Amino acid sequence: MGTEKHSDALPPPASGLGVVGWLRRNLFSSIGNTLLTLVALYLIASTVPSFLRWAIIDADWLGTNRADCTSGGACWVFVTTRINQFIYGFYPLAEQWRVNAAGLLLVALVAPLLIRALPYKGVLGLALLAGYPFAGYLLLYGGAFGLPVVATHLWGGLMLTLVIALVGIVLALPLGVLLALGRRSQMPVIRAACVAYIELWRAVPLITVLFMASVMLPLFFPADMSVDKLARAMIGIVLFQAAYMAEVVRGGLQAIPKGQYEAAEALGLGYWQSMGLVILPQALRLVIPGIVNTFIALFKDTTLVLIIGLFDLLGIVQQAFADPAWLGYSLEGYLFAGFIFWAFCFAMSRYSQALERELRRGR
Repeated sequence: MGTEKHSDALPPPASGLGVVGWLRRNLFSSIGNTLLTLVALYLIASTVPSFLRWAIIDADWLGTNRADCTSGGACWVFVTTRINQFIYGFYPLAEQWRVNAAGLLLVALVAPLLIRALPYKGVLGLALLAGYPFAGYLLLYGGAFGLPVVATHLWGGLMLTLVIALVGIVLALPLGVLLALGRRSQMPVIRAACVAYIELWRAVPLITVLFMASVMLPLFFPADMSVDKLARAMIGIVLFQAAYMAEVVRGGLQAIPKGQYEAAEALGLGYWQSMGLVILPQALRLVIPGIVNTFIALFKDTTLVLIIGLFDLLGIVQQAFADPAWLGYSLEGYLFAGFIFWAFCFAMSRYSQALERELRRGR
């Protein structure tokens, strides 16, 4: 009988802990997943080692011209010899310290805001929003305190990409919030105007918007008034991205239960008080992934300013390909630009995930 009971016993459960458990759940949970895992492993084994050998092991890193690329691997000399131009564009070499100062000042103001227990964060945030735009513009453009003017057509490279992206992000979010609130307004005129704005800007591609901002927008100004090309591009990007941001925020507003609105009214809060203190904080927390996704799209869309004569990071890299001394090394240039864009987009994505976890602790 003992033998019969032993034969009827259930087999031991599969390991669900540790590395083996993770592999079983995520990579080998079914026959289909197992086949996909094996195919992926084959593709990785057949491509990654050769790529790493070409890009790192056999690559040439130091030199001054293409004659220094003799190993048969990637010629990163193309990037290292032009790294200054890729970062600063055509910004005068003697004035590039101003770009560095503007960047360091921004980091010095933003980094403390990431410290959770830091006191007086409101004052620091106000200084960042109200004071830094003027300080940054003064450093980059000049014209006061003995700083010579550096025209915006000399701006380029990674510096120009970051300037356009930061201005777009900072201005598109609040404008998008206002448009989302206007689209849900009980006043027909405001609601109709916001709906028309959002649908109009979402119905046209960004390339068209940039062409309009560069060519047609000056026609609406007086003959003796001129608007900088970079400023026109920024205006177009902000207005375009605000329409998409408005729909993201509106999705968060619609996800808030009706009871939250009623609770705010029961407390005697007015419209703007209830929105600022009760509704919007919850709505924005719900749509953090959508907001960051819009920011990432905006960051990548900065490459389109090339069509109106502004050379961002990708534009300045592509221009370097025309140099006869470096023909045939476009792959290294595109990989460099792609890595920079990936690094910034990945950083924004990881920060948004950390912010989501932080805001959900109290739920």
